[in-house]
Amino acid sequence: MGRSRYLRAVHSGPAGGLDPEAPGTLLECLTGVSERIGRPAVLIAMDDLSAIAVSRVAPMLRERFRIPHQPDNLPARVADKAELSRLCARWDVPHPETVIPASGAEAAEAAWRLGLPVVAKWSRPWLLPAGADGLRSTMLLHTTAEARRLYERSTEAGSRLLLQRFLPAGPDTDWFFHGAFARGGRPLLAGSGRKEMSWPVRTGLTAVGRWLPDPAVEEAGLRLAERLGYQGILDLDFRRDERGCFRLVDFNPRPGAQFRLFADAAGLDVVQAMYLDLTGQQVPTPSGGPGRVFVAENYALLAAVRGGSLPRRRAAGPAEPAGSAGSAGSAGKSGASASVLPGADRQAAPKRAAERGRVETAWFAGDDPMPFLAMLGALLGRGAGKGVRALRGVPEQGRRTALAVVRTPRQRGRSQPSSGSTGSTGSKGSPGSAGPASRPVPPEAPAEPDELVTR
Repeated sequence: MGRSRYLRAVHSGPAGGLDPEAPGTLLECLTGVSERIGRPAVLIAMDDLSAIAVSRVAPMLRERFRIPHQPDNLPARVADKAELSRLCARWDVPHPETVIPASGAEAAEAAWRLGLPVVAKWSRPWLLPAGADGLRSTMLLHTTAEARRLYERSTEAGSRLLLQRFLPAGPDTDWFFHGAFARGGRPLLAGSGRKEMSWPVRTGLTAVGRWLPDPAVEEAGLRLAERLGYQGILDLDFRRDERGCFRLVDFNPRPGAQFRLFADAAGLDVVQAMYLDLTGQQVPTPSGGPGRVFVAENYALLAAVRGGSLPRRRAAGPAEPAGSAGSAGSAGKSGASASVLPGADRQAAPKRAAERGRVETAWFAGDDPMPFLAMLGALLGRGAGKGVRALRGVPEQGRRTALAVVRTPRQRGRSQPSSGSTGSTGSKGSPGSAGPASRPVPPEAPAEPDELVTR
């Protein structure tokens, strides 16, 4: 980040990048930064790699920085997928069924037993070699042969292969927990939330999230922090299985990208709470907050283009207070602009103004321009396909006598509506009604919009 209203100075990192297995260069770099600052400063790692490296040099930096106390190489232990699986089993935290195979044959057998497709993870993803073909931190395998071949690359990957039972994504399945903790795992500020849109669709980071208290998610997060004696900030990812059980799928020993979702009525978030605690100041008791919405504007727009419309505001329930959607103020990153979630209630202007702080927006374009390029390609590709069909004079199905653009989900493995069918657009986010010749779209059909030219 090179520009922000909160940014005073930028200090370059270690030459040649960060290597947690050889943290000497980081120690030298941070010592130089401390000399330039001239007084002790708070040091908070913002990604897993930095958290692991900082914990290894922290004892040599105690006089120069205020750093959360995390003994016994704790960040590396919780970021290690195999170690996390053992911790969950020891402390009765629900976790996807996991197998650590000892051979290619065991990997193939485990994939078959867990049920295909199966999730494959490398225990220590920060050790993966840069640019390695076909090696990613997490993959979805569809055959036992894939599991066998992937295991045979364990030496190249630098850590052990794990196979986990696949938990399908769906509405209301992806949740997260954020917290800032003082010594001994005492919570300063914590909360649970639901991922309502993600990029990439159904598998990636939070594009739209909502702060919703959930006792099962919160209890699991607080229990882990207490048992570990965790001090610092953490970000946990959960997925709810078909039985409604929340299973911990990832432990990040640092702030999550959507940490600003968890800011109380006075603006206190987990980073500010950590700063106050490390500098010996009183951390205020959090007040308000649940019901807030976080929008990563460029990712949310791209996810809406590829996976459906932005989520509408639902009627408030016990865990979802009214007034959770409203116009956004500026976010912690430069360039955040105001936005309004579709479906916001049409209340009087004074009430809307009072709820402006309920939506937090972030703008990630400076960090990653690829979503804009992908979105532009998707829009241009869709428009080009529509134009070609119109210029050709004959639609893909049926003959052209009149043009009506109808949005309908694409059905994999099914034929498109036959010629002569009529369609009319329904409400936003739902397919148009069809004539007798059309078959109804099943509920499980993927909601990928398609442009059809019909009679």
